[in-house]
Amino acid sequence: MTRLGGSRMTRCIAVIGPSAVGKSELIDQMAMLEGKRPPAAPPVDLRCAEFSYLGENWVALDCPGSLEFAQIALDAILCADAVVIVASPDPEQAVLAAPWIRLAETGNVPRFFFVNRIDECRHDARGIMSAIQSYSTRPIILRQVPIRDGERVVGAVDLVSDRAWRYRDGEPSELIEVPDDLRDRQAEGREELLESLSEHDDWLLEEIIEDRTPATGAVYGICARTLAENLTVPAFFGSAATGNGIRRLMKALRHEAPQPNDTRSRLNDASAAAFMSRTRMHVGKLVWLRSFADELRSGASVGGNSVGGLVEPFGERPAAKASIDAGGVASAVKSDHLDSGCLYSETGQIESPEWYKAFPALWNRTISAVHDRDDAKLSEALHQIAAEDLSLTVIHDQESGQVVLGSQGSQHLRRIQQTLSEIFGVETDTGPFVAHYRETITQKADIHFRHKKQSGGAGQFADVKLTVGPAKRGDGFAFSETIHGGSVPRNYIPAVQLGAEEAMARGPLGFPVIDVQVNLYDGQHHSVDSSDMAFRIAGRGGVSEGLGKAQPVLLEPIFEVRFRAPSVFTGALNPMISSMRGQILGFDREADAEGWDVVRALMPGTSLEGLINNLRSATQGVGRYEADFAHFQELYGREADEIVERRAEENARR
Repeated sequence: MTRLGGSRMTRCIAVIGPSAVGKSELIDQMAMLEGKRPPAAPPVDLRCAEFSYLGENWVALDCPGSLEFAQIALDAILCADAVVIVASPDPEQAVLAAPWIRLAETGNVPRFFFVNRIDECRHDARGIMSAIQSYSTRPIILRQVPIRDGERVVGAVDLVSDRAWRYRDGEPSELIEVPDDLRDRQAEGREELLESLSEHDDWLLEEIIEDRTPATGAVYGICARTLAENLTVPAFFGSAATGNGIRRLMKALRHEAPQPNDTRSRLNDASAAAFMSRTRMHVGKLVWLRSFADELRSGASVGGNSVGGLVEPFGERPAAKASIDAGGVASAVKSDHLDSGCLYSETGQIESPEWYKAFPALWNRTISAVHDRDDAKLSEALHQIAAEDLSLTVIHDQESGQVVLGSQGSQHLRRIQQTLSEIFGVETDTGPFVAHYRETITQKADIHFRHKKQSGGAGQFADVKLTVGPAKRGDGFAFSETIHGGSVPRNYIPAVQLGAEEAMARGPLGFPVIDVQVNLYDGQHHSVDSSDMAFRIAGRGGVSEGLGKAQPVLLEPIFEVRFRAPSVFTGALNPMISSMRGQILGFDREADAEGWDVVRALMPGTSLEGLINNLRSATQGVGRYEADFAHFQELYGREADEIVERRAEENARR
């Protein structure tokens, strides 16, 4: 493969936004501008739509609108030249676009806004932009002024070219004179546009100061430069349902969006980016690649190994492709050395941008095969799926012996189970997973324990005197000895310690014991019958007895949770946290996300099971959280009693 330099290059955009704003419909209309209807979007998965416009090849990556699949959008943003954020024309729904704005800003990729369904809009365009601007760290520049017939939007005035267009449903818009009643609004909008751009261009600022009219071509050039440098975000509007405004958006993308060479530079000079992988029945692993070389053919070296066959990046039965041009996209078969979310040179993997990271899991559930015979197959299948989906975690919990699946929510989990069933032939059940409890003691106990066993021949004898007491929270287990006079020979003391540690595995309440200190201060031994094993048994038995006498108490795990949500929802988080026995620590403005707050709270481990569902209900689906274990805290009362009873039943079944 060689560096981009040919005349044929495929441009790539990622189209993101909340559900039900018309993203797929917009892409369909883009493709239909030159008569090509792309395949339908798959349910909750990425769609690659290939089309051409004015002699250039394009790929639009159609991303799911549910935030449970935001990792798919982030993977698409990784390799895209630009991002189109599709938004609702209702200012009250601007908050739904907030997480998608944040996602695009995370990747620092040039982005466009497209306000869809403008024909249904009854709001002022500046009001819509003002609402969206609340969540953008970069100024949003409205590039059009709507032409209205009554309350209905029937056309638009381009604020750079000063030309007006009347919409014609399903056909190219008609060039018209700017309506007289709109000239003042047009002049005002153009002045606002030029002033915004002049903040980033000294020549334009001078033109404005000298009261000169800047050339249209020069203004377009400044628009392209400020977009590429992520200084401004252009905004357009239209209606995907009728095709109105789509050509204007495509022309802006064609002339102003960065080229594949620019994207390659942004990606550490990668030769190819793998932005998705899926396992298909009878095919195996498919890896979606975007090439940044002049040409990529089957058998070419990517990541230090040969790429297998290339096929179209869409459809259930994709057709073979001999090669792809610069910037093009294809699915690679028999290329198991390539992984989703990775960048490659010809000879190996290269470092991904610092901003590219997996989303942390939000909902932990246990998962098991319905049929025991599928246990091994389930383990292998989960390993493959987790390699394809970086927002999925698979953990084998040592304490319970269960497999714990960390997903982004119920939709995400259902898709995983569907994949397990349809692709791998494994039916599964899931259940709740709650962070583990512990127990400790609250008083000191003095124990004298003797282990004696005689059954012919050499017997077993060990006698220990111990104090068992509480340690400071978080100190863990501590063992000490104050033996005098050799009542317990020094070579047996490590065995007593080992037995004491073994007693910590299960306390009188049925849980592992923490934060206990044990002191061995006296004992007896027998010259023939004493042994390491005898003193180990004595240490274990003495400490177990002491734990029961030292007022054991149940400990529940407490997590420090950081809730991230638009500021308008901060007030709704307070009662939600309180209702789940949480304690609010404080809140701050999110430093790198406009219009967002971070609320910090301490939450019991039991609350994490339903936390994401409650959070999404309180924030119209846009909130997220991260949780880190903080400490254990004593738990009393009926809830503690019920937990201990359930644990006893579980232990009895084992």
